[in-house]
Amino acid sequence: MARPVDPIAQYRVKPHVINGYTYASTQPSFPDPKTGKKKYRYIHWGSIDENLRFKPNSQFFLASPEERARLIFPDTWDMGGAENLTGLKVPGRPPYTDKDMNRLYGDIWLLEQIAAKTGLRKDLECVFKGNREIVNDIFTLAVFPYLTKFTYNRVARWQKVARTPSKRDLTPKAITLLTQSITEQNRMDLLRLRAARLGKDELLAVDTTSRSAYGGSLADIHWGKNKEGLPLPQTTEVVVYTLSGHMPVYYRTFPGNMPDSRGLAPILADLDHAGFKEIILVTDRGYDTLKNLEKYILTGQSMVMCAKTAQRDVAKAIQGLGEFGALPEGMTIDADARIYHVQYEIDYIVKSTGQAVRKSDRLRLNLYFDPVRRGLELMELDIAISLQEAALTELIDNKVVLDDDSAIKRNYSYYKVRYDPAKRTIESFELNEKKVAKATSFSGFFSIMTHGLDFDAMWIGYTYLGRQNKRNQ
Repeated sequence: MARPVDPIAQYRVKPHVINGYTYASTQPSFPDPKTGKKKYRYIHWGSIDENLRFKPNSQFFLASPEERARLIFPDTWDMGGAENLTGLKVPGRPPYTDKDMNRLYGDIWLLEQIAAKTGLRKDLECVFKGNREIVNDIFTLAVFPYLTKFTYNRVARWQKVARTPSKRDLTPKAITLLTQSITEQNRMDLLRLRAARLGKDELLAVDTTSRSAYGGSLADIHWGKNKEGLPLPQTTEVVVYTLSGHMPVYYRTFPGNMPDSRGLAPILADLDHAGFKEIILVTDRGYDTLKNLEKYILTGQSMVMCAKTAQRDVAKAIQGLGEFGALPEGMTIDADARIYHVQYEIDYIVKSTGQAVRKSDRLRLNLYFDPVRRGLELMELDIAISLQEAALTELIDNKVVLDDDSAIKRNYSYYKVRYDPAKRTIESFELNEKKVAKATSFSGFFSIMTHGLDFDAMWIGYTYLGRQNKRNQ
C-alpha cells in the first residue's frame, strides 16, 4: 500500500546545499507537460548561515502575503531577519500613547480610485498574475514622487506617516529587488492591455522631455547632456497619452543625446508590437523630418504633426501667398480663433529599401496665419537686430577678443561678421538681408501636416492644441 501523501509537504522549508551554499527551499510537485508524470522542482526562498539565520531573497520578497504565510519553517531557525526585511506593518504613523492611525489619506485614495476607474489596477493584476502585493508596491512607487516630489530613498520614511497601498516598507533594497524583477515581457503585456482599452481612431499625443540624473552607470544616462549646461547627465523620456482623457498608454526612455526625431521609429515599432491599431499620433515640431514623414507614409500611420515653417512644402506655400497686407489672399478667417487658415493637398511618393512604391494617403498641409502674432514677432525681430548691432559696435570700439565661431553665429545671427582670425577681433559687420527677409516673411505663420485624415484646417488646429472638444460644441 502506498504511503499517504502529506498535503503540506510542499510548503515545508528545508535546507538545500549547492556548491557549499545552503538555501532555504521547498520542493513542490508539478506534472511533466510531455509525459504527465509527477516531477519535483526546488524553489529557493533565501539562504541559511551557520547560525541558522534565514536571509530572504527576491523570491520571498515578491511573493504574496498568502503564499508566504503557507511556508512552514523549522522552529530552530532564526526568522527575525525575514520579519524585519519584509516590513509588513499596519498603515499609518507610529503611535505616541495608544494605537494611532494617520487620517491624511485623501490624495492617495483619490489616485487609487482613478487607477481603478481607468482599469489600470486590473491590468497590472493581470500582468502579474493576481499578485496584489507587487501591484500595490508598484502603485505606491508611482504615486510617491507625484505627491511628495522626493526621491525613492525616502519611500520607507513616507510610509510611516501615510497610509499607502503597499503594506511593507519599500526600502532601497526592496525597491531594487522589485524593479529588477519587472521584465520586458511585463512591460509589453501591460501595453497590450492598455491598447485594448482604446477606441477606434483614438488621438494619441507624443510628448518628449529631458530629465537630469545624478547617476552615470546606465547607458541612457551616460550619453546625455544637460540643456542648461549644468554638469549633470540626462535621459530623454517619452510619454504617449490620449487627448480625450489624458490617460498615459505608453512610456519609454532614450539616451539623453538622442533627438526627438530619431525616436519615432522605435516608438512606432513598440506601439505596433503592443497592438495599438487605428490610432492617430499627434507630434510636435521635434518630429518634423523628411525621414519621419516617409516613415508615416510607408507604415500607413495616421498623424497630426506640427511642421517647421522652414520646411520645403511650408516655405513654398508661404512664398506662394506673395506680398499682402492684413489678409493673405486665398486664406479664410476663423471668427472664434481669430486666425486665417488654408489647407493644401500634397502628393508624395516614397520608395522603400526594396524599391516598393507607396503613395501618401490624404497628405495635407494646414497653414495658419495670426496677424497679432506677426506684429509681435516683427517687433521682437527689430529689437534683436537693434541689440545685436549695439553689441557688435561696442566690440569693435573696445577691440574685444571674440569667442569661438559658433558663439558668434549664435549671438549675432542677423549679421555677417568679418574678423581678424589671428587677433580674433571684429573688423566689420553688415546686416544679413536674406535672413532678415526670411524671418519677416515667416512671421505670424505656423503649420500642421496631416496624413490619413479627412478634416478641415481648423479641426486639425483645435486637435493639435488639445481643444477638439470645444470645436465639437
